[in-house]
Formats: sequence, C-alpha cells, structure tokens
Amino acid sequence: MGGNAQTQYAPSDGGEEGIPVEMPTKKAVSSWVHLLAGASGGMATAIVTSPLDVLRTRLQSDFYQPQKGSDASLPQTSQRSSHKTLRIINSIYRAEGWRAFFRGLGPSMAGVVPATAIKFYVYGNCKRVGAQLMGHTEDSAIVHAQAAICAGLATSTATNPIWLVKTRLQLDKTQTHTGGPSTRRYRNSVDCIRQVMRNEGLGGFYRGLSASYLGSIETALHLVLYEQLKTRLNRSLEATEGPRTPFWNEVFHWVSTSGAASSAKLVAGLITYPHEVIRTRLRQAPVEHGQAKYTGLVQCFSTIAKEEGMAGLYGGLAPHMLRSLPSAIITLGVYEFVLRVTGA
Repeated sequence: MGGNAQTQYAPSDGGEEGIPVEMPTKKAVSSWVHLLAGASGGMATAIVTSPLDVLRTRLQSDFYQPQKGSDASLPQTSQRSSHKTLRIINSIYRAEGWRAFFRGLGPSMAGVVPATAIKFYVYGNCKRVGAQLMGHTEDSAIVHAQAAICAGLATSTATNPIWLVKTRLQLDKTQTHTGGPSTRRYRNSVDCIRQVMRNEGLGGFYRGLSASYLGSIETALHLVLYEQLKTRLNRSLEATEGPRTPFWNEVFHWVSTSGAASSAKLVAGLITYPHEVIRTRLRQAPVEHGQAKYTGLVQCFSTIAKEEGMAGLYGGLAPHMLRSLPSAIITLGVYEFVLRVTGA
C-alpha cells in the first residue's frame, strides 16, 4: 500500500505519478516483456501446429473442393467431411512430400513476432487508456472489449501482407505437366512477394483485410471471456484449502490460465468461424486469367453460401479448432508466465 508498491507497478498500470527517472526505463522493459511473452508462445505454436494450419487452409479454400460427382456417393454429413480431409492429407503426402505440411512456415514465423508484439502491446496500453477515459477499472469487461478490438485492428493492418503470402504458399500445390517437370506457382516467399507486387500491385497484399477486421470480433470475444473466466477460476482455486507454496501457486496459475484460454477460444472460434473461410478465399491467388473469383466481403459470403451452402462457411473447422485450442493455451500461458517472472 506504500509508495514503493505504486512506483513499482506504475509502468504496467499506466499510473501518472511515480519517479520521473524510472518511468521511461520501466516502460521500455515492459514493451520487451510483452514482445517476448507473446512471441515465445506464438513461435512454439506455429512450428508444432503447422501441419494442421496447412490442412485447415486447404479445407477453407475452394481450390481443393472435389469435382462435381466425385463424392456423390457420400452423404452431406461428417462422413463426407472426414473423407475430404483424409483425401487432402493423402494427396499432400504422396504428391508433395512431408515438407508440404510445413509450407508457409517461414511467413508464419516472420509474422508471429510482430503480430504478438503489436497485439499484446496495444491490448495492454488500450486497457490502461480506456479505463482512464471511461472511468472504469481495467478489470471491466467493456475495457477489455475495446482494448481487444483495437489490438485486433492494429495487428490485422500491420501483418496482413505476411499472412497473405503464407496463405498463398499453403494453397500452392504441385502442378504436373504432361511430358514436363512438376512445377509450383511460387518458388518461395520472395518469389510470391514479387509476383503479387507485379500482378496485383501493393493493394494485393491487403486482400482479405476486411475479413481480418471482422475477425476482431473473435479477438474481442476471446480476450473478454478469457479475462472473466481467468478471474473466476483464480478465485475458485484460491478458495480451496491446501499448500500455498510457490510451486502450487504456479500450478494454480497454469490451471486457471489454460482452462480460461481454451474455453474462451472454443466459444469465440465456433461463433465467428465463417470469417476465417472468407479471409482465406479473399487471399487466394487469382485464377488463370488474373481475375479473382472473390472480390469483397459480402460478395464472397454470398457466393460461398449459394454454391456450397452454409456448410461451406465452416470448411476446415475441425483442424482449425485442433490448432487454435493448444495455440491459445500455449500463447496465453507463456505470456502470463513471463509477466509473472519479470514482475511486469
């Protein structure tokens, strides 16, 4: 309750008072802590879940939809979805090798650090500023919501070109030409960037940005639910009787963080998933004549609904959730752990 405690936590809480000399130093350290906390979990997740990310992206795209009549014998149920998933896995491995399951990992890794840095930096600072402007505490749900939306918009704007390149590489399958060698549209990330710039201009790197902005709803819902669930779980665990050693305190932190992160991500992901499919479709490479099939958010949504039904808006949901749940646990778990260790 003394002045030392206030000075110590002033950088994290954004307090206006404190020792003027120490404030800039602590703020700089806090920025790096947010970068390391988010990026370390994100990088681990990107590597471990890359095969699921590739599979999810291909299931979301219409480049890998079966030809009419090829799956006619299968009913419009989970049997057909499972058949298509297994067919794509088999075709990737047989035609492109196991390395194809890690295609687009370079841009994923390159995007993780700036994305997580921007997301958590903006989120933390907008909680502080929002609480001051609205007269609420930083634990308020409305403060969490506005901070999460701001973080989602900032992250989407800054990193959309990276994710576009990643999506193009993941969708780029090997083409076999009669009497000639097998080729792919993009040789690597640099070649993809060069072709997008030459054929589509600078605006081509921002295809799917509108759907990413729509995805800020998922970010807001996820983080608001996470903060609320984490608080409730912490209170429940603290109320239990048992040893209160540092080890058990850390166990309680991980249990509350993991449970809140996975539960919040499951709910947010199921509610807002269609924007993932729309974003992938908008980022697809143009067809042979250079004309994009999907030209905008509303047009893309209506086209998918008309040609594939509402089920088309949930393509790749299973691998997406299998990837997203551990991703949320790792990223937020490591993020909270680093903040605790550094005292930020």
